[in-house]
Amino acid sequence: MELGARVVLADVDYEALLDAQARLSGIRSGNDVLVERMDVRDPSSIVAVADRFEEDGGIGILVNNAALNPKVDDAGIASESRLETFSLDRWNDELAVGLTGAFLCSQVFGSHMAEAGGGVILNISSDLAVMGPDQRLYRRDGVPDSLQPVKPVTYSVLKAGLVGLTRYLATYWPDQGVRANAISPGGVWVDQSPEFVDRLESRIPLGRMAAPDEYRAAVQFLCSDASAYMTGQNIVMDGGRSVW
Repeated sequence: MELGARVVLADVDYEALLDAQARLSGIRSGNDVLVERMDVRDPSSIVAVADRFEEDGGIGILVNNAALNPKVDDAGIASESRLETFSLDRWNDELAVGLTGAFLCSQVFGSHMAEAGGGVILNISSDLAVMGPDQRLYRRDGVPDSLQPVKPVTYSVLKAGLVGLTRYLATYWPDQGVRANAISPGGVWVDQSPEFVDRLESRIPLGRMAAPDEYRAAVQFLCSDASAYMTGQNIVMDGGRSVW
């Protein structure tokens, strides 16, 4: 929006969309933030949104950021997240949103971009796409090993899958002017426990977690013509954690 883009927010949670619309509408005046109810697991839902905007010039930039990512320490999640007890239903549900959803959106919106002569696809991955999760970050004192909270397997798998999808898309529509890149952010400070923050920051060369707005410039760069000669790349922005 700061660069003049008209933004469309799409999600199954319409109330959350309206909240986000209200927050973002204060950045610039005018009708710059639109909301659409869309289920990334449902191809017909995605096609319906794409078709609605086709008459108005179509969608030129797609940012795939949908995911089911409950807090590791949420009540009842710890034992269910461990690999030994991780259910197939949860595996399917989380990959359906975080990876299959990105594939379906890229398939639909990317096809429209290719027909229109160009566009940009940006996948939001994670530093855990390029490194294994350090489960020591989540340990709790006094909890048996079999119940210790862990980062679930689906998170690493789907985020790595997004990087693979990015590279595939980059070599699929280059002649039609469609570029695809990814960002792999590290931890963002929101409301994590002090113990977790201390543990994580001790493993980051820059010594801190990211602020919520520190990825904004990278997103703007990859979605704009400033990165016109860049495609198929994954920018890791994790304060150096993955190189230590």
